[in-house]
Amino acid sequence: MSQIQPVKINNYQRPTNLLEIANRSAGSTEKAKDGSFREMFSAELAGDKGVNFSKHARERLFSRGIELSEERMTQLADAIDKAEAKGSKETLVLTDEAAMIVAVNNRTVVTVFDRDNLREGVVTHIDSAVIL
Repeated sequence: MSQIQPVKINNYQRPTNLLEIANRSAGSTEKAKDGSFREMFSAELAGDKGVNFSKHARERLFSRGIELSEERMTQLADAIDKAEAKGSKETLVLTDEAAMIVAVNNRTVVTVFDRDNLREGVVTHIDSAVIL
């Protein structure tokens, strides 16, 4: 039996109505059956900014204790817009607390590094970088 790890959720100004999420159209209900509540909830929080997080990226955020504020999510969405305007496919978004590799075409954060892990390695498979 696998142990479920808690997800850190920032204090967002927009209240999230869980009943509204649960009672959405039949198309999203089928999708909800395939994914866990944790995945659905993370997608709902990120959805307002037009940014998705892969399962791997969500795990990295949690394991490295990185929290993204609403302001940072807006900046991330703007960074993705800038990279998309320049024709980027895979971009590195650098912030004060983390570095994220983003698949621009589907606006998905693929992985996340904290500052300590970024210093140790080389970032590959990117065609651009946006520094916030």
